[in-house]
Amino acid sequence: MEEEVVKEIVKLIEQDDDAQLKVYLDDLNISDVEHLIDELPQHAVKFIDTLSIKRSVNVFRILDFPTQERIIKKLPGNKLAELINLLPPDDRTSLFSELKGDAVTKLIILLPAKDRVEALSLLGYEEDSVGRLMTPDYVAVKKDWTVNRVLSHIRRYGKNSETIDVIYVIDKDGVLLDDIRIREVLLADPEAKIGTLTDHRLISLKVNDPQEEAINVFRMNNRVALPVVDDNHVLLGIVTVDDILWIANEEYTEDIHKIGGTQALDEPYLDVPVFQLYKKRVVWLIVLFFGELLTIFAMSNFERQIEKVVILATFIPLIISSGGNSGSQAATLIIQAMALGEITIKDWWRVMRREIFSGIFLGVTLCLLSFSVIICWQFIGGSLTEPVLIGLVVGCSLIGVVLWGTLMGSMLPLLLKKLGADPAVSSTPFVATLVDVTGLIIYFSMALLFLRGVLL
Repeated sequence: MEEEVVKEIVKLIEQDDDAQLKVYLDDLNISDVEHLIDELPQHAVKFIDTLSIKRSVNVFRILDFPTQERIIKKLPGNKLAELINLLPPDDRTSLFSELKGDAVTKLIILLPAKDRVEALSLLGYEEDSVGRLMTPDYVAVKKDWTVNRVLSHIRRYGKNSETIDVIYVIDKDGVLLDDIRIREVLLADPEAKIGTLTDHRLISLKVNDPQEEAINVFRMNNRVALPVVDDNHVLLGIVTVDDILWIANEEYTEDIHKIGGTQALDEPYLDVPVFQLYKKRVVWLIVLFFGELLTIFAMSNFERQIEKVVILATFIPLIISSGGNSGSQAATLIIQAMALGEITIKDWWRVMRREIFSGIFLGVTLCLLSFSVIICWQFIGGSLTEPVLIGLVVGCSLIGVVLWGTLMGSMLPLLLKKLGADPAVSSTPFVATLVDVTGLIIYFSMALLFLRGVLL
C-alpha cells in the first residue's frame, strides 16, 4: 500500500468525510482494502462500516480471525446483521468455529431461521473435517433435464451459488451421479438431456474426511470445486479451492511451528501475548530438557574413559550434532512427503531401505572428511596420541551416528502416523534429542573398540 494513499485515507477519516471516504475505498481492490486494514488496524471497523455491504463482506472474509473478531465486537448492529447474513456459509462456519460460545450465540440469532439451521448443521461436524469447509450453495440438476432447462435453472438460482463453474447431477433421492463443467453445458445442443453429457469420472469428498485429505485431492485433480457426500453418496454441499488454499496455509503454518518444537500459534505472532507465547513453547522445552538429562546419564557412564583420553570430549559436539542434523534432514523430508501424499505408512520399508543407503553414504563422507581433518591437524602441529586410532573412532562413530539419526528421523514420523499422532511432532529438536543420547553411546562404544588396551 502506497504511503500517499494511506495518508489520504487518514486525512479523510480525520475530516469525518464519510462520503468521500466511501468513494475512495470503492475505487480500491478488495486486497488493497485488506492491506489498508493491516496498515491502520484502529480504523478497521470504520472501513467495513463505510464500504457497501457486498464489498464489506468480500473484504471481511479474507481477513485473519483476530481482525474479524475485533471488527464484529465494535461494528454497529445493523451492519453486523447484514454482514453475517451475507457471508457465504463456509466462511460463516469458519468464523463461528473460532469464536467463543456466547459470541456465536449472539451472531446466530441474527440469522434467519433457515440459515440458522444450516449454520448449526455445519458446526455439528468435527472441527477438522471436510463438513466444516463445505457450503450448501451449489447448482444441482436432474439427469433427465434438457440443457435449456438447466440454463434456465442456473439463471434463476446461480447467483446464490458459491460457483457455477461446475454443476452437479443428482437423482430423485439427492444421490450424486456426476458433475459437469459449465463449458460443456453451454456448448451442448439445447434439447440434449443433461444425462448424455456425463462421463462418470466423478471425484468427490466424504463429509467426515479430514481436511488434509481434501487438500491432497484438490492438488492431484486440479479442480476449482469438489462435491461433498455422505456415506450414502447423497450430495450435501461443495468445497471450493479458495477454502482449500486457506486451510492448506494453516496446515503448513502449524507443521512449521511443530517442526520448530513449539505448539502451533492460533494468531499472528505479533498479536499473541507474551505469556501465551511462553505457554506455547515451555512444554516442549521441558520435554526436551528431560530428554537431554539422558545425555548426562550416558556421559556419566563413560567418565573413566574421558579421564584417560580427554581428547574424546573434544569431539562430542561434532558427533551429536552430526547425528541430530542427519535426523532432522530425514524427518523434514519424510514429513513433507507425507503431507504431499507422496508416501504412506505402507511405504515404510521402501523409505527405510532408501534411508539406510543414504545414511551409509552420508556417514562415510563425513567419516573420510573427519579422518582427513584429524590427520592434517596432527601434521600441522597437533599433539594427539595415536591420531590414526582417534581418527578411526571419530570416523566410524560418524557413520553409526549419521545412519542411526537418518533412520530415526525417517521412521519416527511414520510410527507417529501409525499411532494416530501428528507426524510433525517428531520435529527437529525431538529427533535431535533422541539422537544425542544414542550418539554418545555409539561414540564411546567405538572408543572402547579401537582404544581398549592402547589408551584405555
